[in-house]
Amino acid sequence: MIIHNFAEQPSLVSQYLTEMRDTGIQTDRLRFRRNLERLGEIFAYEISKTLTYSTEQITTPLGVQAPCQIIAEPIVLATIFRAGVPFHQGFLRYFDNAENAFVSAYRKYKEKENFDICIEYLASPLLDGKTLVLCDPMLATGASMELSYRALLTKGKPGKVHIASVIASQKAVDYMAAVMPEDSELWVGVIDPEINAHSYIVPGLGDAGDLAYGTKE
Repeated sequence: MIIHNFAEQPSLVSQYLTEMRDTGIQTDRLRFRRNLERLGEIFAYEISKTLTYSTEQITTPLGVQAPCQIIAEPIVLATIFRAGVPFHQGFLRYFDNAENAFVSAYRKYKEKENFDICIEYLASPLLDGKTLVLCDPMLATGASMELSYRALLTKGKPGKVHIASVIASQKAVDYMAAVMPEDSELWVGVIDPEINAHSYIVPGLGDAGDLAYGTKE
């Protein structure tokens, strides 16, 4: 697996991540969601550099033909409910012709610190030979991401897979590298060193879903 860590070089990703982590700023839900969208846009632009393009001749208003490059890969943008929705929207703003897929994956707690990952909903186009971009803001253990990917495989085998997360733990990065296809690519805003007993990323930013949409019962 190829790993792209935006934190290796300061950029606008660093600025937006700072605002999302800061307890004095992150409680502004509108701003938090918009920062997730902005990061989705940046990630989409960077991923676009890895895609295959074809050249087309177009006619300008001056009646002159100009060679232009367009994306030659069919793209499917997939996200995990619910925190992934604004992050996904950022990708969709840039890959506006992409197909879309949605997965519901959540932690079902058996005890205080013991849980299973459950998949309850999947909506996806056929994936055979297409480029799959699977995004979720937080990559804590990698279990939800892997199970979501396995669920999507019931719709066909993608030609290429990109995984995108705003914050990942080192444990999750290592796990994804072990279970995902060798030629897949992982894009992360930053890699944090650990997860706590509740499997939350440390230092992390808290619950991205709650920060984006409010607490849940």
